[in-house]
Amino acid sequence: MHLTAPAARRTGIQDTDGMAVASFVLGLLGLLVLNVFLGPIAIALAAVALRRGTDRRGRAWLGLALGVADLVVLAAFMHADGTVSWSV
Repeated sequence: MHLTAPAARRTGIQDTDGMAVASFVLGLLGLLVLNVFLGPIAIALAAVALRRGTDRRGRAWLGLALGVADLVVLAAFMHADGTVSWSV
């Protein structure tokens, strides 16, 4: 016997909310490791989430900012080392 009501279909909004959270997490991780890959992915996910109208706009904006920060950190370390990559 099934006593619960069927769940509302919010697949599209949940997808965009997930993209916003993923962009935030990847942007944060990108500050530590693999920023050349994670930064652009965070930027792309945040842009798509914002364009599709996510409910988590703050997270998406933070993910966008962190993705840009990843690339700025990469550029700063590359300039300081004079190489194409950097290591801690």
